[in-house]
Parts: sequence; C-alpha cells; structure tokens
Amino acid sequence: MKAHVRARPAGHVLVTGFEPFGGEDTNPSWEICRQLPAAIGRARVHTLRVPTEFRRAIEVVAGDIERLDPALVILLGQAGGRPCLSVERVAINVDDARIADNAGWQPVDEPVAPAGPAAYFATVPIKAMTAAIREAGVPAEVSNSAGTFVCNHLLYGVLHYLAASGRAARAGFIHVPWLEGQAVTRPGQPAMALATMVRGVEAAIAAALETAVDVKMAAGTLD
Repeated sequence: MKAHVRARPAGHVLVTGFEPFGGEDTNPSWEICRQLPAAIGRARVHTLRVPTEFRRAIEVVAGDIERLDPALVILLGQAGGRPCLSVERVAINVDDARIADNAGWQPVDEPVAPAGPAAYFATVPIKAMTAAIREAGVPAEVSNSAGTFVCNHLLYGVLHYLAASGRAARAGFIHVPWLEGQAVTRPGQPAMALATMVRGVEAAIAAALETAVDVKMAAGTLD
C-alpha cells in the first residue's frame, strides 16, 4: 500500500442518511448521522435526513449541496444482510426497484438520468476509506454494486448533479448493515452495533478528508 497524499482541509462535510423504509421503524444510516460529532478534523459536519423516494432524494440532497457548498458529501444507506460497512465504488444509471419506495413509486428498468452516462465512479478515496474503517476495528469492504434501489439512485444522481454543475465536491456512498435490534426477528442475519458503525463512518470521513490520491490496495472480489 503506498502512502496517501493529504488533501487540503475542508470547510464542510455533508453526511446523509435515509428515513426508514420497507416496513422498518428505524434506519441505521440516519441513526449513525445523529451520533456523528459536529466536526471531524477541521471540517464541520452537517447531517441530512433523506426521504426514501426516487427523484425527491436527489432533489433534497442537491438543495443542501447548494446551500452548504461542501467539499465532501458522504451518503449512507441501509443494506440489510451485508455483514460489514461497504464503501461503494460505482453507481449505475438504472432504477429497478424490487419494492416500492416510500411514495409508492416502483420504477423498473428505467434510467436515473435519461441522457446521463452508463455509470459514475465515486470520487472519494474508497480504498483509503476502507483501510481506515478496518484500522478503527470495524469490518469493511469495497463494494462494486450499490444495488438498483434508492441508494444507487441517490449516489448516481448526486454524482450526475456535481458533474453537471461543475462543483468540486467529492462524493461517495457507504452501505451499512442492520442494527442489532433489527436482526432480532431475522435469526442468522448479520447485524452491527450502532456505536461500531459510527466509529467506522467517522474513520471513513476522516480518511476522505485527509486523502487526495487514493491508496493502492487490493480490494477486489473473485465473484
């Protein structure tokens, strides 16, 4: 692993989490946001609760980007069944919803942006973030699929908005497991304590703020 290159200090970081969906009464992504510190390093942390709705999720986050002009945008979302924090590499230009969103919309095989590219890569240092999460004692992986529900929709939409607007903010997405309480009725399914997830996300944000050029680290998969 080569040494990372330090990024210039950032003024503002926007961290978003989703409202509950799919019949759940909580969403770990928002609970993490509620526990984050007001500042990480020299960057002020702002959090935003995002509706689990196609289109509206992008509009809400874009509005806060316009207001705050952050240097870094970290989107969080629940991925029940995953055993660790998943730092997403890519968002694809497809909505293919297995269930309806919270507004009752269920797009199938529709583009996020009809005139947009097939995919966008996250612009945060995903390998450095993954390494930092692990160094904080939290299981983490690089993920090559953000799904095709509102999480992928939001990551693609935010990256598309940033590219079109010419803003310099870097953006990425971290999927998080179910909370321990959510797994009570799901025997055998992985879950994680809220404090553990908060520690991992905070470490990832710090790494993203400090790293301008990502580290070279094997984090691919064989499947």
